[in-house]
Amino acid sequence: MTAPHQASPAGATRKLPPGALKAYIASLTGTSLEYYDFAIYSVASALVFPKIFFPNSDEFVGLLLSFSTFAVGYLARPIGGIVFGRLGDRIGRKNVLVITLLLIGIATVLIGALPDYSVLGVAAPTILVLLRLAQGIGVGGEWGGAVLLSSEFGTASKRGFWSSAAQIGPPAGNLMANGVLAVLAATLSNADFLAWGWRVAFLASAVLVVFGLLIRLKLEETPVFKAIKAHGEAPKAPLREVFTKEPRALVSAALSRICPDVLYSLFTVFMAVYATRELGMTTGNVLGAILIGSAFQLALIPAAGALTDRFNRRLVYGIAAVGTAVYIPLFFLMVQGRSVLLLTVGVVIGLAFHAFMYGPQASYITEQFPARLRYAGSSLAYTLAGVVGGAIAPLVFTALYAATGNWYVIAAYLLVSSLVTIVGLAIGRDPHTDEEERLLQDARA
Repeated sequence: MTAPHQASPAGATRKLPPGALKAYIASLTGTSLEYYDFAIYSVASALVFPKIFFPNSDEFVGLLLSFSTFAVGYLARPIGGIVFGRLGDRIGRKNVLVITLLLIGIATVLIGALPDYSVLGVAAPTILVLLRLAQGIGVGGEWGGAVLLSSEFGTASKRGFWSSAAQIGPPAGNLMANGVLAVLAATLSNADFLAWGWRVAFLASAVLVVFGLLIRLKLEETPVFKAIKAHGEAPKAPLREVFTKEPRALVSAALSRICPDVLYSLFTVFMAVYATRELGMTTGNVLGAILIGSAFQLALIPAAGALTDRFNRRLVYGIAAVGTAVYIPLFFLMVQGRSVLLLTVGVVIGLAFHAFMYGPQASYITEQFPARLRYAGSSLAYTLAGVVGGAIAPLVFTALYAATGNWYVIAAYLLVSSLVTIVGLAIGRDPHTDEEERLLQDARA
């Protein structure tokens, strides 16, 4: 069996695989645009929607209802993973990625144009949930394809780096989203921001989606998928094969995602509530801290992915999970002094821990499955984990804090999440590049 992380022969010339750079940029750009859409919803669900779509509710009840619509996007992801994961292993990566981009973009623009509760009454939050459902289905099918797009054009032994392209999307999209919202919040009065300002960020995604669509339409199918089709190895029932032949891989990949998801929700969603309501900071303070943390992630995520190409991937991932459990109590102690500087530093460090799990996450999840089942298996693991990770995290944070009034239970929640991820890593496998290298050599022959 070929050893994991094979080294190139001494003195060998390292050439960039054909199409790899273009695919990396396309994967990064596409997920950045789509997570821009998703991120503006995340922020709006904490700061805007409770007031304009659930105005007649108690303060915490309105927040819980708003976070419920946020959770719908995660709950819908498995639908996207099932539908598009199957298509991705049967008809290829490119066509699926075009469909998911359009689905998310159209839904986001429509949210920006949706009249609020004062105009439509109960129909307004109902339509909001349906549009959020469409967003979630699109994202559920997007991630697996974006990861495979960059990694299958790249070198299998460097999958940690090549796969990180899709992982840069969330912080890049989050950076753009929070930047736009921060500018709007700073230049508009609270009344104007709530009345129409927040809509600008949603409507602006139309331009971004058109740009992303032009890039994806020019892409070719990945070399690995071409080789799979040429060999007649494309599965007829990829979902069934994943459940019947790869159950351990599915469990390992899904559990590995729990801690990164919960951690990200803490710093990019719940902190917007905690810092403004409990620490007395402004919305601009919180959004600024998230912006800076996301900017650092742009470099840390690909660096973390590349690091795991040199060192054991599961070890690096596991160390970051343990570090998360230790750090969260320290973070809450840091911010009790209500210092904006300490909040910013704390968010940057927290998102750095996230980067060292999220950077190698794509490569870790995809390499648990054989190439012919990789879109379906990866999409299922990623989206199913999202339901018990990121989907319920803001709800759990809010409910725990409302019930207890202290942050200890939140730190305990992160501890449990870290332990779950460590279990997933323990039962997973290290990468073996022989299959991928064979397929790529055949495709390029």
